[in-house]
Amino acid sequence: MQQPRLFSLAWPLFLELCLGIAVGLIGTLLAARISDSAGAGFALANHVAGTLFILFRIVGAGISVVITQSLGGGRRELADASARAALGASSWIGGLTALAAALAAAPLLSLLNAPPEVLPLAAPLLQALAPAMLLDAWNASMASVMRAHLRTRDTLAVLVAMQIVQLGLAMPFMQWLGLPGFALALLCSRSLGLLLHLWLWRSRLGLRPQWADWWRLPRRELAGLLHIGLPGAAENIAYRLAFMVSIAVAGQLGAGALAAHSYASQLMYFVLLFGLATGFAAEIVVGHLIGAGQLHAAHRLVRRALGRGLLVSVAVATAAALASPWLLRLFTHDQAIVAQAVTLMWLTVILEPGRTFNLVVINALRATGDARYPVMAGAASMLVVLAGGSWLLGQVLGLGLVGIWIAYAADEWLRGLLMWRRWARHGWVPHARAAHRRLRRQASH
Repeated sequence: MQQPRLFSLAWPLFLELCLGIAVGLIGTLLAARISDSAGAGFALANHVAGTLFILFRIVGAGISVVITQSLGGGRRELADASARAALGASSWIGGLTALAAALAAAPLLSLLNAPPEVLPLAAPLLQALAPAMLLDAWNASMASVMRAHLRTRDTLAVLVAMQIVQLGLAMPFMQWLGLPGFALALLCSRSLGLLLHLWLWRSRLGLRPQWADWWRLPRRELAGLLHIGLPGAAENIAYRLAFMVSIAVAGQLGAGALAAHSYASQLMYFVLLFGLATGFAAEIVVGHLIGAGQLHAAHRLVRRALGRGLLVSVAVATAAALASPWLLRLFTHDQAIVAQAVTLMWLTVILEPGRTFNLVVINALRATGDARYPVMAGAASMLVVLAGGSWLLGQVLGLGLVGIWIAYAADEWLRGLLMWRRWARHGWVPHARAAHRRLRRQASH
């Protein structure tokens, strides 16, 4: 088998992620133009939407692994069946997520201690985002299938088209409708993305979904997705819930602190993009290698990807911290908010190398079939260090946002080193061998 090249997969993924973060950044800028409370409300509603959307990880975490392993093992028919199963599961999970956002927006935001001046702005936005969540579930599934087939440039083209439409519509819509205008622009762009993905499935992959595929839940194919997806989803849900505790602590510090947290987070998302793209690309390549039985090649690739990721993450985080006093003035002219956020960006230089371990190694572990260890090893850190540390340092000891960022860094480093220990000691090898044997047995029937 010709080994997929990591860089050829990583750069379209990097641009995809960069464009996604850029649109969120521009949305935050447009919201902050209304007021700092609107900027905080925009961020809070999107945090809740992101938390609800993690339910999709039950399917999403398993799609790439199952399909890449099947393709690496020469089982195209199994890959296609898994893609159809993922589409049906996405309909159910996306629909439930949208329903929760539409019916429980205010209670969910209240759980995060939304300040009184922020809640009336955030709740209508979250409700308006609900329909787009179903479209996002479909688009995410279809894009994951395309990437597993190494069609990363096609998924990049779809994302570019979606983001151009979203940005082109968001500016006038937000002027007319306020924050809900962003959700309306999002709905239009995701509708376009779905149409383009359907065309790509047919023209590039020869996949033509039938009506039943949009709602059917085939047991055999879903079992393979859930074997990887349930632990992956549990890990993501545990992280998001712990992260929401830190947001709740920030919310108690007031609208100014919540705005500083939001603006620093937007810049931090750009810093982590290279590590995230490398992690996703490594998952795809490792999945193909495991399906083909090339375990030594997978081990070498992960070590190389991690080394590059660590160097780049430190360099980019340092550059972002140096530029942050000027970049943050794009969001606000409140000097107190800028000063808090600049401090957080310097702490990000310490945080990001630890996060790179997680972004690269956890995805690689999942691609081998070793999906349970990351959630088992990471859950305690997320609960005690991330959630408990944010509360203890930020609220009890009075360190505020600095305390929250210290908790973020400590959690990322602890989990990252645990994951690297698992990889370096070859704890993933039995899972990889079992996955390869399973594919060979299926091919012989």
